[in-house]
Amino acid sequence: MAETRSCEFGISGMKRAAAADSFEVDDEIFVAKKSMLPTLAVAPAAWENDPAASLAGLRHEFGEHGGINMSIEASATFTVMEPETMRRMFTGELGPDRDFFIYSRHFNPTVLNLGRQVAALEGTEAAYCTASGMAAISSVMLQLCSSGGHVVASATLYGGTHALLTHFLPRTCNITTTFVDITDHEAVKNAIVEGRTKVLFFESISNPTLTVANIPELSKLAHDKGTMVVVDNTFSPMVLSPARLGADVVVHSISKFISGGADVIAGAVCGPASLLNSMMDLHQGALMLLGPTMNAKVAFELSERIPHLGLRMKEHCRRALEYATRMKKLGIRVVYPGLEDHPQHHLLKSMANKGYGFGGLLCVDMESEEKANRLMHHLQNSSQFGLIAVSLGYYETLMSCSGSSTSSELNSEEKALAGISPGLVRMSIGYTGTLEQKWSQFERAISRMEVDSTLFNKN
Repeated sequence: MAETRSCEFGISGMKRAAAADSFEVDDEIFVAKKSMLPTLAVAPAAWENDPAASLAGLRHEFGEHGGINMSIEASATFTVMEPETMRRMFTGELGPDRDFFIYSRHFNPTVLNLGRQVAALEGTEAAYCTASGMAAISSVMLQLCSSGGHVVASATLYGGTHALLTHFLPRTCNITTTFVDITDHEAVKNAIVEGRTKVLFFESISNPTLTVANIPELSKLAHDKGTMVVVDNTFSPMVLSPARLGADVVVHSISKFISGGADVIAGAVCGPASLLNSMMDLHQGALMLLGPTMNAKVAFELSERIPHLGLRMKEHCRRALEYATRMKKLGIRVVYPGLEDHPQHHLLKSMANKGYGFGGLLCVDMESEEKANRLMHHLQNSSQFGLIAVSLGYYETLMSCSGSSTSSELNSEEKALAGISPGLVRMSIGYTGTLEQKWSQFERAISRMEVDSTLFNKN
């Protein structure tokens, strides 16, 4: 791909003059305010301590008139002062690294600022924010794989991702996928065909079974065979940092925990600047040509939420651990990586960023869909413990029976391979009200259910 045809994620010490298409040397203050850098700009020592330190080390983007919040650049297209400048922009000679913008499908200043924040959060060189999580995943897969390409993926994935790999990519692009138990490293190794397998794809904490992937070992295994590692970290922002642990690319559905409001759809691709540049190539870039563009107004809203993501994640995780512990004592079959009897508890503990807990989701296995539905009915309609809805990361608890909802794209055999029980209830634990208040609501719902000796299986 021609490097000169990309709008690069780079570092610039120049600024665009206010009334002309020329440059003058910046002073340090102006660079801190105006340069468009989606790259991580924080000392490695700070990042090693805490992802929040990385975010705090990122420069602050001020508003056009000195506001403490950045301005929203809502323009779809951008002017130049001289016609020759536009030619130079389209050849890649001038770009957003020097404060030159063509069209917001390519780059937008507000969206670029959000990209800087997400890159800092994940500890990657760059990030590009998209209109949805699926847009991020599909763009990465189409960039890294060509016709005839091969992917090895976890058998337990979000239903939409599974459908993309199982049905859409083979039909439209001749890209095939082998699904494996991601905890069986020998099976993963045997599935990767050196020279042909382009991507190893898995979720850091799987949807919905909450299986934790050994990111360092899987990354080493894939890299030994020349395969890139793409990790969906939607379930565990702040908790896990896959790029630090060896992954090449990290993708997110920002709609979930990072947003926290269940009011926007958004995604992100985080990785090396070279990859993001290739994805923005005018002739060959998946992001450039497929156009999964994030709206600048959405980017502004999200950029205001990331600074308190760490606080929110700590409370999601604190309550999830407390509820899981209490549910277990009641004899409920609960799955949560923070419990010591979870198969990957110690693995997650060894990989996790300190102080953020073990994730904000837990699962209750009611064995049958009928029992799962009865439980959710009482939790929503009898006691107001939570809401029956898909998605996660909201400030209220959200509940769904995964097999008949977010994993419904999988057939019965695929669900069995993924370990998804028909009665598996996924709960995204919220933080509204007091912990004791919400727990009393949970107990009240349980008491309203029919007395049934088979309802709960003692561990």
